[in-house]
Amino acid sequence: MNHPDPFHVDSSDPASRAILRRDFLGGLSAAGAAALASNAPRLLASDSMGEITHPQPTADHCILLWMAGGMASPDTFDPKRYAPFKKGLPVKDLLSTFPAINTAVDDVKICEGLEGIASILDRGTLIRSHVQPDLGSILHSRHQYHWHTGYVPPQTVAAPHIGAWMSRVLGAPNEVMPAFINIGQRLEGIGESEELKAFTTAGFFGSEFGPMNLPYPEEAAVSVRPPKGMDSQRFANRDRLFRRLVDASPNRDRISEHQRESLLRSMDSAYRLLSSADRDAFDITLEPTESYEQYNTSRFGRGCLLARRLVESGARFVEVTTEYVPFLHWDTHANGHETTKRLHSDIDRPIAKLIRDLEDRKLLDRTLVILASEFSRDALMEGKPGSNANDQATERVDALSEMKHYGLHRHFTGGSSVLMFGGGIKKGFQYGSTSPERPLVAIENPVTIEDLHATIMTMMGISPRTGYEIEGRPFYVTSDGKGKCVNELLG
Repeated sequence: MNHPDPFHVDSSDPASRAILRRDFLGGLSAAGAAALASNAPRLLASDSMGEITHPQPTADHCILLWMAGGMASPDTFDPKRYAPFKKGLPVKDLLSTFPAINTAVDDVKICEGLEGIASILDRGTLIRSHVQPDLGSILHSRHQYHWHTGYVPPQTVAAPHIGAWMSRVLGAPNEVMPAFINIGQRLEGIGESEELKAFTTAGFFGSEFGPMNLPYPEEAAVSVRPPKGMDSQRFANRDRLFRRLVDASPNRDRISEHQRESLLRSMDSAYRLLSSADRDAFDITLEPTESYEQYNTSRFGRGCLLARRLVESGARFVEVTTEYVPFLHWDTHANGHETTKRLHSDIDRPIAKLIRDLEDRKLLDRTLVILASEFSRDALMEGKPGSNANDQATERVDALSEMKHYGLHRHFTGGSSVLMFGGGIKKGFQYGSTSPERPLVAIENPVTIEDLHATIMTMMGISPRTGYEIEGRPFYVTSDGKGKCVNELLG
């Protein structure tokens, strides 16, 4: 299902990047239109390798903690030689802007500012050799599309998000709860919102397997309650009227029966949830004050609390993101050190609390928690060695003269870090490594997106070869069904 990459742009000209983005959007729009017109996908019982059988699951739930924007591994989970800020320091000597600290795992260190995560590292596995392909020119949303779906865009069909695969193949443990919930990412009013919408979807599976989007965790409770003053009878009447509007839509002829029925089933699910006591799981104000305050570092921290409550109530897949907005958060084109220091504070305490809470509630063994990002960062290199990707750093200097220059400002795909906890993963384990000196590429046990997805799906009880026939062709949960589970990671 992969296609030749038309997105090789050598120039750093903003106009060239605009053309790249326009072409990317065009491909996504075409795939989305095709998805609406597509008929029901058919599950494949076998492929060229024989019968497809699912492995025994080691996890029932999955939480993805998404560090959107390109989390710099040398400033988080893979510390290198530390150089404090000093005017005149050559940028070529800059590898890590935070010193290393000890963790609960002997001989494994991470960066200062992540003391909470350091204390629970013995519960999980740290992968230091995750690699992404060189896509010719770096577009965050394009790399995020690849990570979340397993496919490099553009595709001729709308590729489902990994959460949608779990929703479609496994369903929800609690039929009232949405199987796939996305927390923290706005899809309106921000840069690259259309590209983000393209992978935050069930693709050709249909609306019923798509995400429930909750941009603000503190407002999640409102989203599962009828409007104030609306009694149950009026609520039921409104539901019936809305169904009539859907049925009478002037766009009905452009939508297949499969997609229309899927939309109606998604409405059924929403109606059940709004009428159920399970909706209390969405109300984080019901959390005891002491526990709430441990999570209350940021919108991301409150999202971690919401994710724990939703998993407790039976959600299958929950993604919590620091949110991708161009030039904000992990998208550190300038002021890298100061921004990363703030992000350490945002994520450290809530993630440590989440893991401990799941453990205390006897949920961690059956809940796979993953922390990942679309790529890492470097002070000098864009892409990876040999890449022709254009340099997108906004502060291009040879030596530090201001604090805003101190940080890792280029996109780096040659080696990044992934943290995994629970769900059958090994405990207190480090896998793979990157070079101690630039270029900081993976030099031991590289893990591709396809193989990481295969490992995740295997732990969830889904064969990496699982596929559906769509538009007369097979489409697999890992790219072309070739992803291989990294068995060394399994406990």
